[in-house]
Amino acid sequence: MLLSVQALGALYSFLTFLICILLVFGFRLARIGWRTLFKKLPPEPPPKTEKPTEPVYFLVERKKKRARAEYSAPRRIDFK
Repeated sequence: MLLSVQALGALYSFLTFLICILLVFGFRLARIGWRTLFKKLPPEPPPKTEKPTEPVYFLVERKKKRARAEYSAPRRIDFK
């Protein structure tokens, strides 16, 4: 019998806690909603007239042939 009384107490405590949480969050949401009732929305921007797109030109440089390296005649190296 003592156990059932403790279980009822825990149940009531949990329900009280749950109700408090719901009330706090409900109050916060109501306050946010009340604030937004009187706010004016920003004016809509005028529609932009679209300009025709300009063509894109790519500047491409031609590949150049690498100058052929000309080497001199081989020299003899003497070690002393």
